[in-house]
Amino acid sequence: MREFRLNQLLEQYWGHKEFRSAQFEVINEVLNGYDTLALMPTGGGKSLTYQIPTLAEDGFCIVITPLIALMKDQVDNLRKRGIKATAIHSGLSPREIDIAFDNCIYGSTKFLYIAPERIATDLFLTRVAKMPVTLIAVDEAHCISQWGYDFRPAYLQIARLREVHPDVPILALTASATPLVMKDIMENLRFDEPNIVRSTFLRPNLSYSVRHTDDKNGQLLRLVNNVKGSGIVYVRTREATEQLAAWLNEEGHTAAAYHAGLPHAERSLRQEEWIQNKVRIMVATNAFGMGIDKPDVRFVVHYAMCDSLESYYQEAGRAGRDGKRAYALLLVASDDKTRIKRRFEQEFPPLDQVKDIYEKLCNYLQIAIGDGEGNSFLFNIFDFCARNHLFEGTVSCTLKLLEMNNYLTLTDARENPARILFTVSRDELYRLRLSREELDPFIRVLLRLYNGVFSDFRPIDEREIALWSGYTIERVRELLRRLWQLRVIRYIPSNRSPMLYMHTERLPREDLYIAPETYIRRRELMEERFEQMLLYTQNETQCRSELLDHYFGSDEEHRCGICDLCLSEKRRRKSEEQITHEEEPLRTKLLSLIEEQPQDPRSLSMQLGCSPETTASAIRTLQQEGVITLGEDGLLKISRP
Repeated sequence: MREFRLNQLLEQYWGHKEFRSAQFEVINEVLNGYDTLALMPTGGGKSLTYQIPTLAEDGFCIVITPLIALMKDQVDNLRKRGIKATAIHSGLSPREIDIAFDNCIYGSTKFLYIAPERIATDLFLTRVAKMPVTLIAVDEAHCISQWGYDFRPAYLQIARLREVHPDVPILALTASATPLVMKDIMENLRFDEPNIVRSTFLRPNLSYSVRHTDDKNGQLLRLVNNVKGSGIVYVRTREATEQLAAWLNEEGHTAAAYHAGLPHAERSLRQEEWIQNKVRIMVATNAFGMGIDKPDVRFVVHYAMCDSLESYYQEAGRAGRDGKRAYALLLVASDDKTRIKRRFEQEFPPLDQVKDIYEKLCNYLQIAIGDGEGNSFLFNIFDFCARNHLFEGTVSCTLKLLEMNNYLTLTDARENPARILFTVSRDELYRLRLSREELDPFIRVLLRLYNGVFSDFRPIDEREIALWSGYTIERVRELLRRLWQLRVIRYIPSNRSPMLYMHTERLPREDLYIAPETYIRRRELMEERFEQMLLYTQNETQCRSELLDHYFGSDEEHRCGICDLCLSEKRRRKSEEQITHEEEPLRTKLLSLIEEQPQDPRSLSMQLGCSPETTASAIRTLQQEGVITLGEDGLLKISRP
């Protein structure tokens, strides 16, 4: 009965008649109330494993995911199917967030998408306690493991949901986790008992190849000329995206560059043009790809080696999600290993340099010693690095170390609402004469709508203020800027930027403590992961798809038949079979001559009319089979029983 109902939901909302490999097993585990870790490859339909069981029951599902763009896409897709879903993120006003919470508590919402940072707020936990939650789904669950390649400290907050809803099962989803990371995920999410459902990581339509070459442009051009359809080329740096995209355009292929340094609107435009096939090739840093729903990508080229097989598998797996043949090409130059190891040195600076960067960061944000706790700041890492002449990778690693040691949190770029903080007390405000320029009634509207504006930066909704004041949004912004100029308030306009939250006050340099396990062990793990990446590139015998599957914990033997090594093996066997086929007439004639009389190997070659190498190969085979022997006189004779 359950299976019939689940298949009915699958066909009703998604139009599919059957589940993919492992999907049904995961859904059953969840419906039976078990905490479950599901390992499913990129494009393997992970979202259905929490969407179907939620629709099959009363109540709703909380989905934790790191990207706002991904939240919006998922919500839009569910709503198109007539399923009520909502997302709470920093781009919403306080009033919109309240409405979303109420719909989850009192309405018929089935899915609530949130970022992991949201869980840390007491307001969220208070509201969640009243919600009829039946499932908690954690996407990109490897981010919760400090041994994972993409650890995000904010993910550690997810376990707090267990305190509010202890009996609700958790479904952790990831497309890339080693056995060590799997164990860490289950411990951090407080699983009642280990429970892993693992889909195969084999992609039967994806052909993996490695090319060792110092002419990467030539190899890239060869692929894009011979493989039709759209693709992605991953490079290391922002400069490389621009240079390689320009070169591809010169070669007659429409290409665009994508990196985190571009304005948000420009990135969105380039992404949309690529999705619509107006641009064929996206040349990008690893900032591009997560959450992109484009099933017809025919190739993914890594122009530069990845740091780990986890990130390589994730990025290469964006090709061929429609099930048709696709290609994943990794280009390796002779100096790649040296350059990446040099980058490790930059990304794991000495602890003295970590302390130097911490000091420069606090100075950049104008935080005095003893101040900053609980405050948030707009933070542009590119500007910070340029002003202080620092390598971006070094700063990123330092920020992650500071996050892991609970000094701060840096969010991804996202929509941030406008914020205000009154810099004068309430009494001082009343003594000021601000009736001119409509400021006095405007201030009364602000104070009526928002509490706590004298003690902390408070998010505000400029549209809401316009509605209650009767002004246009443009006039509201003008008045806010005017109050800023008069030093009555501090005003941060709405923007799209990363935010940096300080968990502790600024410490003196000598008091900053970095736990050894967050520094030494992470460096060791990064080096171990890179060594596995090197072994992948140096491997010349094992099927590449099979090697990746084994890396993620499988022990099955299954050659894909389409990677470069499998195809090379097929060509070798075919060549050997061809040689064997050609040797058969030669073998018959050779034996006939030796039966007439013992033969000298050199004269045999002349009599047979073929090359000495071919004759030698046939003689060797017959000797190994025991059909002929070479006597002490140097003549070949038929072996007699």
